[in-house]
Amino acid sequence: MSSTSNGLKKICVVTGTRAEYGLLSNVMHEIKNHPALELQLVACAAHLSKQHGMTVNQIIDDGFEVNARVEMLENQDGRLAMVKAVAKGVAGFADAYESLQPDCVLLLGDRYEILAAAETALLMDIPIAHIHGGEVTEGAVDEAIRHAITKMATLHFTAAENYRNRVIQMGELPENVFNVGAPGLDLIHQMSMLPQSELEKDLNLKLNRPVCLVTYHPVTWNKNKGIQALTDLFLALEEIEDATVVWTGANADEQGQQINALVEDWIKNTPLNAKFVTSLGSKRYLSLMALADVVVGNSSSGIIEAPAMGTPTVNIGSRQQGRLRSPSILDCQDDQASIANALTEALSDSFQVIAQKKQSVYGSGQTAQLICNKLANFPFGKRIGKPFYDLPNHCFTS
Repeated sequence: MSSTSNGLKKICVVTGTRAEYGLLSNVMHEIKNHPALELQLVACAAHLSKQHGMTVNQIIDDGFEVNARVEMLENQDGRLAMVKAVAKGVAGFADAYESLQPDCVLLLGDRYEILAAAETALLMDIPIAHIHGGEVTEGAVDEAIRHAITKMATLHFTAAENYRNRVIQMGELPENVFNVGAPGLDLIHQMSMLPQSELEKDLNLKLNRPVCLVTYHPVTWNKNKGIQALTDLFLALEEIEDATVVWTGANADEQGQQINALVEDWIKNTPLNAKFVTSLGSKRYLSLMALADVVVGNSSSGIIEAPAMGTPTVNIGSRQQGRLRSPSILDCQDDQASIANALTEALSDSFQVIAQKKQSVYGSGQTAQLICNKLANFPFGKRIGKPFYDLPNHCFTS
């Protein structure tokens, strides 16, 4: 792989979901405007799906050029469909990379679409830079995928020092692992939030308090329990008689379609003031998060972004188990009583005061700039193999 004729390093960003794009968008702007870098963009998977809101259009509306599209998703929902999507993605990414000839592929996170993008880059000898490595989410298959991508990557951008240490523990060279914070916090510090009146008009929904912003993704290690927990979540929300609920769509994992269908059916029948939105986009989502009285579900946004916004989080079940926590997060079991008790505590005046301190463990909101500076200065073209870094002997215990 080689840089462009004008000497710019070609950084190929891959994105497959609305949430991931929201985290990457500020990094993409920084790459686009950096004097030493050239942005390439590959959109794949849910971005190209009508069922998931055809969010590639949002990317284009934001002023980015999509250089390649990789169709991955199958029509059905399930593990077999996920496996076939990865296989389809590998072939599609191979064509995209061959055409674009990037100097580096920049990937975020731990989803199966990104696994396909990483596998392809590895086998084509394209250096990988990975964001959000070293984290632990014991309740999802993403856990194994995240660590696999770490071992394929050359350059690492972690969201906290604990995570940097874990990546080094996995054998990655310390000089290639950087604690830059979470990119999602950049948007919070820089974005001008939409006022309540505009959100209400856009959603055609009166946002009467308390406002609950809900996202519930499939529990990939225990699918049956995940569906049962969804029913318990419905019942717990209905215990808050005057609540307004804005529910965003599940991601394109196994049972994601089933969850969305069940939520839409509940929205039609619940006495609550409620609305289901497949994709809110970053600006509407963060604006609603800032306005909400509580963020509910099992999304990483409740762990990373919500505390920085001053909004309490009720985190359900094991999907995010293992991530660093801020004081404004309430973890609960996935039964009705546990969820209801956590909601009651989160909405209490005393807990709202705790959340409003905006205590975050994921950096200070300058992640994109830090990443771009490291990308601009890293000698990708001089890469020869990838040594394994052994921890000093005193780090091991018998």
